[in-house]
Amino acid sequence: MRFFRQFLKLLAITLIASALIVVIAVCQTRPCFEGSESYSFFVGNTSKNCKEVRADSNAALKKLTLSNVCGECAEYSEFDFESYLKSVNGEIVFVEELSDSVNYYCKADLPYSVNLYGEEINLHVCVKSDSVKVGTPIIFGGY
Repeated sequence: MRFFRQFLKLLAITLIASALIVVIAVCQTRPCFEGSESYSFFVGNTSKNCKEVRADSNAALKKLTLSNVCGECAEYSEFDFESYLKSVNGEIVFVEELSDSVNYYCKADLPYSVNLYGEEINLHVCVKSDSVKVGTPIIFGGY
């Protein structure tokens, strides 16, 4: 009987520890952007060799199944850039105006970063007439 009680205590401690590890892992997989029409992860060791993995639904669960995530990207039809910038303690470092878009390169409290033109950048926002694409550290590939 004593052995059985010790076994149950050990089993309970093991289950609680396992549940705690799962909760911590899930909390760390929270996506950087919420409420988007589409979501993608960039997977690879560097920006040069990354590939884009789309998350059709539940981006947090998809992120949990990926390894070597080096960035994230979301697309919106409407996006409150100023409000988001405040929520991540961000600041615009430089702006690039193209014929069909305006690109904002920012520093923010986000987990990924790259060095771009001598500046540490970890938020890239591309504003077009009909959509906004946001990425961390930058939007890799076409936008």
